[in-house]
Amino acid sequence: MARIRVVVPVLDDCPLFELAVPCEVFGRDRRDLTPDWYELTLCQSADREQESLNGLWLRAPQGLEAMRAADLVVVPACADASYRPPEALLSALTEAHERGARIAALCSGAFVLAAAGLLDGREAATHWMHADELRSRYPRISVNQRALYVDEGDILTSAGTAAGIDLCLHIVRGDFGAAVAAEVGRRMVVAPQREGDQAQYVSAGPPVPAQDRGLAPVLSWALERLHEPVTIPQLAEQAMMSTRTFIRRFHRELGLTPIRWLTQQRLARARELLETTRLPVDAVAERSGFSTGNGLRQHFTKTLGTTPSAYRRTFQGSR
Repeated sequence: MARIRVVVPVLDDCPLFELAVPCEVFGRDRRDLTPDWYELTLCQSADREQESLNGLWLRAPQGLEAMRAADLVVVPACADASYRPPEALLSALTEAHERGARIAALCSGAFVLAAAGLLDGREAATHWMHADELRSRYPRISVNQRALYVDEGDILTSAGTAAGIDLCLHIVRGDFGAAVAAEVGRRMVVAPQREGDQAQYVSAGPPVPAQDRGLAPVLSWALERLHEPVTIPQLAEQAMMSTRTFIRRFHRELGLTPIRWLTQQRLARARELLETTRLPVDAVAERSGFSTGNGLRQHFTKTLGTTPSAYRRTFQGSR
């Protein structure tokens, strides 16, 4: 079996981490694991040296013609969603795909594939901060902002930063099996397959408006009592409004219902406790206002796509 040829184009202002990820996963000589290990090549996406996001000047050994022999092309992240890829790069990606190469994109690299039309009519992942922009600019793409990565066979995309490792290890798993992928992950000191999705890494956001007017005092009052069964009439009473008026005012100021806001804050409290304490799940549930461990598990599964125990393992490890 011939070695799988991987080509990684260097982009202008590319973040070094996302460029380094495919080099670490595919570019190290791991023929002690399998004799058919990947053969990696970096190529320039422009006919000149290119500066990385951190100011390092990069010169790849080959140009875009390297893609003509690629079995797998891995596009690293762009500097940001406003990046405009060169037409020559888009043409090379399209030709490689038409020839049968798999095309993968890490993080905001999905915007390069989108510009080439390779994601039209497909599901794709990207960093959760860029999901709305990708959806707005390319309405023919089904953006999955929860997934760590999306595998459509010939086209693969990942969420942000560390999710690029997840996708690359997923590719290794598909090419050489779970045991090889697990060993690569062990050598990189990362989990070979993470649980959950990127919803668990999305910031819960500021709990109250920055200003000390409007509903901020009421929200602060509620945050001090998340462990109690706070009701909407209680919040309305604190705001000195009728329940109906309070709900309308709440939605106008925060853009969501009081119940949804309370649930978000309770989840944020539970996440904090799971990350920083060894409290049993039932105790975390009680302190964050979910009453029972089962209630907390249901909300975690529905909102974050994982369980409280798996979430704790992710952020605290196995200690």
